[in-house]
Amino acid sequence: MSHPHPELGGPPVLPEGGLRVVALGGLGEIGRNMTVFEYDDKLLIVDCGVLFPETDQPGVDLILPDFSYIRDRLDDVVAIVLTHGHEDHVGAVPYLLRERRNIPIVGSRFTLALLQAKLKEHRIVPVVDQVVEGDRVSLGPFDVEFFAVNHSIPDAMAIAIRTPAGLVLHTGDFKMDQLPLDGRLTDLGGFARLGQEGVDLLLSDSTNAEVPGFVTSEREIGPTLDEVVRTAKGRVVVACFASHVHRVQQVLDAAERHKRKVAFVGRSMVRNMGVASDLGLLRIPDGIVVDMKEVERLEPARVLLVSTGSQGEPLSALSRMANRSHHQIRIDEHDTVVLASSLIPGNENAVYRVINGLSRWGARVVHKGVAKVHVSGHAPAGELLYLLNAVKPSNLMPVHGEWRHLRAHAELGRLTGVHNIVLAEDGVVVDLVDGLASITGAVPCGYVYVDGLEVGDVGESTLRDRRILGEEGFISLTLAVDSVTGKIAGAPQIGAKGFTEDPKAFDAVLPLLEAELDRAAVEGVSDPYQLGQQCRRVLGRWVNDTYRRRPMIIPVVLEV
Repeated sequence: MSHPHPELGGPPVLPEGGLRVVALGGLGEIGRNMTVFEYDDKLLIVDCGVLFPETDQPGVDLILPDFSYIRDRLDDVVAIVLTHGHEDHVGAVPYLLRERRNIPIVGSRFTLALLQAKLKEHRIVPVVDQVVEGDRVSLGPFDVEFFAVNHSIPDAMAIAIRTPAGLVLHTGDFKMDQLPLDGRLTDLGGFARLGQEGVDLLLSDSTNAEVPGFVTSEREIGPTLDEVVRTAKGRVVVACFASHVHRVQQVLDAAERHKRKVAFVGRSMVRNMGVASDLGLLRIPDGIVVDMKEVERLEPARVLLVSTGSQGEPLSALSRMANRSHHQIRIDEHDTVVLASSLIPGNENAVYRVINGLSRWGARVVHKGVAKVHVSGHAPAGELLYLLNAVKPSNLMPVHGEWRHLRAHAELGRLTGVHNIVLAEDGVVVDLVDGLASITGAVPCGYVYVDGLEVGDVGESTLRDRRILGEEGFISLTLAVDSVTGKIAGAPQIGAKGFTEDPKAFDAVLPLLEAELDRAAVEGVSDPYQLGQQCRRVLGRWVNDTYRRRPMIIPVVLEV
């Protein structure tokens, strides 16, 4: 079993007839999925997603894969193949297309429709190639075949990539719901056929590798949602992912049965459900969907809202309802709120904060912990074992998961007799040569932060400064220096933000600063920068000794 090698250098030249696999995201994390396949000097990209920031990344909107590995070779990219339309698989496509706009995008109908709606906001018109399960297309030296898989979004697909180096199966995100709402089963027969052909390398979804057993069918959510809507006395708010068309369909069906009007809340929810309806993937009963203005005129018992914000996103509709900053919806004790989603790792505190906020106003909050209102979109261990036994890969490379998920998946592979298992992390280079997959090097693969309209301008040093500002506060030290004599003109002035509200907090340090300035004058120090740094050190030591805190201290020297 291969293990991560932080000491790895750059990879050697790819041997002739070999296939190179480099994950630029999605290994050791949930999100930012992007894998680059190289054969015969051509590149095929599978997925290009984003990672959402955590609390220790203040001000960051999105985190992108690091494109530096392929930036000088964008003309060698034959296509971007998308497994499905979730943000962690397609969200970074607009940023890659900024660097080369005519890269062909290959995907299913719903996936491409969601992407095109997103690209419209970026003013990019993509080159797209729509495929369906069963299709087999040539993309440069890559022969790519598509297979239906079941997931928490319509039209998800796995892909088989054939080259002379071998056959690779990339599952994308999948599960094996035997009674899917849309009747679209994961193509186990197709996977078994690939197994008979001989799968040289399996890249498989690891998200639920620690969870035993088999997935609960999506159909079992329907009765619970129906009961919640039937018994609710006031408004019902259902929060779920804006791409979970099947979950929204169940909510619409329950609303129709209990004579409630439905309004979609949140820009992405409105956009995605419109796309799903236009493609015939969402059945909206006549007259059931209304806008928010009409909702305000209806009795609460006739209203059902489908909202974004199931992960506690600070600016989402549900979060604004919880802190009573939503300009149209004011939660009260008669309302029922359903969080019909799972918790993405890292979002737990944000979600519980929203639940507590809603509960504070008296709402009844129904979530996965107390009722069957969500099932996962990812295969648990029993289904992963089933896949491994059907495919019988020569080499296994777990993908899409944190380290604990990857290792759990590797153990499942070992139990089923996979001879070679490669545990890699983002940026690690895996070469498939003569039927054996092995780690051969590593490429740069850091986080690229999006902050507003800027991409890559924020780095770790900036985030460190932001964390200091948020945790310890800010102190400004202003000195006035005579531009002719170089002597201090007036006493130092100290201001603070986020440090203390006591106006006399810094009185005790002023004599120390003045003494330091007198000492500098005796020694003939008149350089404004040096004076500012000497005073900053004095102030910093005093603050640390007095308060045991390390705020950001900025000296400002004015020449007068």
